[in-house]
Amino acid sequence: MRLLLVEDDNHVAAALSAVLARHGFDVTHARSGEEALQALVPECDGFGVVLLDLGLPDQDGYEVCGKIRKRTSTPVIMVTARSDVRSRIHGLNLGADDYVVKPYDTGELLARIHAVARRTAHDDVPGASETGLRLGPVHIELPTRQVSVDGSVVQLTRKEFDLLALLAQRPGVVFRREQIISEVWRTSWEGTGRTLEVHVASLRAKLRMPALIETVRGVGYRLVAPGA
Repeated sequence: MRLLLVEDDNHVAAALSAVLARHGFDVTHARSGEEALQALVPECDGFGVVLLDLGLPDQDGYEVCGKIRKRTSTPVIMVTARSDVRSRIHGLNLGADDYVVKPYDTGELLARIHAVARRTAHDDVPGASETGLRLGPVHIELPTRQVSVDGSVVQLTRKEFDLLALLAQRPGVVFRREQIISEVWRTSWEGTGRTLEVHVASLRAKLRMPALIETVRGVGYRLVAPGA
């Protein structure tokens, strides 16, 4: 996932960028509100999330958030030391999707990034609707948690469905093993790796499409959209 980090402190940005990169994010760093807005011009857009620090040198962070929202629907997470309820409400009213207060736990920040991206991901998928995802012959009904291939229903377990739905949100994007374990099993990687491999193998067999889920050696998995 591409992520736009708007942070004027280079030391903070470097440390956070390193953490985000280890979790599979492609980070672009903007040091001011103007740099952020330039990065979000329509022809250059394509970010999954904007991480917006409010203490910027050239513009008020709230003002930048309002401008971003007029320019793009990309999810915005505000990051600030202002913890009062009024500030949070003001940010959300301007169009922010979430609000993280400094100092924050890195694990919580990553969870919030994934959460806001997940809420909006289906809008970016060709064939997506409010109720499901269609990828060639595969149709994923989100409300009923039903999957069909060429019109025939395929019986999946709860975790198999969760895994397929996660990968199908962003066809072609590599999901790191650690991210999948965190999102689907709500736990850490240790001791769960074999479980993930078994579920991937089961999905390939049940869908009778072994090439649908591709193993990216040493990294994780990605869903290859039929016909791509």
